[in-house]
Amino acid sequence: MRTRITLACTECKQTNYNTTKDKKTHPDRMETKKYCRFCKAHTLHKETK
Repeated sequence: MRTRITLACTECKQTNYNTTKDKKTHPDRMETKKYCRFCKAHTLHKETK
């Protein structure tokens, strides 16, 4: 079963992306480099609660 998660920018702390992940294959928190429209740059985004 896939669960919905929210990704937040580590620089400005804005929540930018909503996505899904499979908890069975990825039990820990996700980290991805994505574009932040507030910082206007590619930054590291981490999964929030």
